[in-house]
Amino acid sequence: MSSSGRAPRRIRRAGFSLVEAVVSLVILGAGLAALLGPIVTATQHSGDPMVRKQTLAIAEALLDEIEAKPFANPPGGFVGAPTTANRPLFDDIGDYNGFTSAGIFTIDGAAIPALANYNVTAVAVTPTALGAITAANASLITVTVTGPGGEAVSLSGFRTNYF
Repeated sequence: MSSSGRAPRRIRRAGFSLVEAVVSLVILGAGLAALLGPIVTATQHSGDPMVRKQTLAIAEALLDEIEAKPFANPPGGFVGAPTTANRPLFDDIGDYNGFTSAGIFTIDGAAIPALANYNVTAVAVTPTALGAITAANASLITVTVTGPGGEAVSLSGFRTNYF
């Protein structure tokens, strides 16, 4: 006891002990790992939607190209194999039946280097009745394009013989 009759005061020190600091770092690390896990996964797969969207855009463009052609072969029109080299000669929807390409090309046959890993794997032009319209006057057009990861996108549309 001191001269005043009281017990001496203990001086309390401010701050954290080593054990408290280690425990708080472990808890903080676990929380950050739980928070960053989904972000890392999302970042790793962030390019996937772009590839799918590009594959879809290629299929849409080719389907639009085909649907814009006449329904029937015009007199003296193209008759031949559905190859990339012959594509500029295609003058009706039937010319595209069986068309495939390794890589994507312009309608003039020029390769598009940025799209070399995309492929037109199938084009089918099938006479199909559409309600009251007979199969002789309607065709179902199906375009299938495969992207770099092997994921295929198929689009279909009808083209009728209207006057």
